[in-house]
Amino acid sequence: QEEKLWDALKISAYVFSTGLLMFTALVNSVSWLMQDITLGDFWQTTWLNFYNYFEGDEWTIFLYGAALVPALAFWGFNGILMVADITGKPTFITRYRIQLGKNDPVDTKKLRQAIYTALGNQFFISLPMLVPMFHVMKWWGNTFSKDLPTFQWFLVELSIFTIIEEILFYYTHRLVHHPVLYKHIHKKHHEWTAPIGVVSIYAHPIEHILSNTLPVMTGPMVMGSHIVSISAWFSIALVTTSISHCGYHLPFLPSPEFHDFHHLKFNQCYGVLGALDYLHGTDRVFRQTKAFERHKVLLGLTPLSESIPEAPKRDE
Repeated sequence: QEEKLWDALKISAYVFSTGLLMFTALVNSVSWLMQDITLGDFWQTTWLNFYNYFEGDEWTIFLYGAALVPALAFWGFNGILMVADITGKPTFITRYRIQLGKNDPVDTKKLRQAIYTALGNQFFISLPMLVPMFHVMKWWGNTFSKDLPTFQWFLVELSIFTIIEEILFYYTHRLVHHPVLYKHIHKKHHEWTAPIGVVSIYAHPIEHILSNTLPVMTGPMVMGSHIVSISAWFSIALVTTSISHCGYHLPFLPSPEFHDFHHLKFNQCYGVLGALDYLHGTDRVFRQTKAFERHKVLLGLTPLSESIPEAPKRDE
């Protein structure tokens, strides 16, 4: 047991120290690049114009930033994907399908059910949860400041948001996989063994609170973040989880192979980044598959299902 603990500590130190070094390098390089760009003044002026247009009405500003903008990002991105899911066009997208032969085309009855559930979760769960969040943010007193946070500080916040989401999502996700809870709660989400983007928030209301909403909301509440940072983070989180569920490994986007494999096998790959799965050994089967070899950003136009195909099945 002591040896396993020591190995886990060494792996943790390696993962987080590597991440810290990469993050520091990113901040320094991007900050150097941004010094010669006047975008900071542009965004500051835009924010002040927006703030003054609503005459400093903080609740309205909060709704726009925390609800409307992320929702537009989510449905805009998934609208494009749903066209491909339903029509099979453009073929530029569909040729990157991960689980070949699945959702080709998607079952429109199941798709309608997923859309209705996703909309219900957004309107009747996520939106009401913004009310207590709004009061927490007002208590911090910085959320509606007329001065935008610096780009460097936003990168710091983004890294903290990501770590908090990873921890909360991994353990709440494993919790709803407990047999007692799975049957009544999480099974709904796993009706899609080959997921599509909108399925990212197709879930039982309890799961939507525990695993989808709280892990994303907690970071900004802990940090007392500006509404612009909250809006950007919520939008990034929604688009990223849509990519993880979309069923297509598209060029230049984050790899969805990790979470797609979770939907295929159920008991692997519970997290977002994969660090906790590695520490807990819940990615061992995944690491022995072709999906793991394909789990990288595609930098070319050749689908990874072609360049790294599944091994041919042996004749029985």
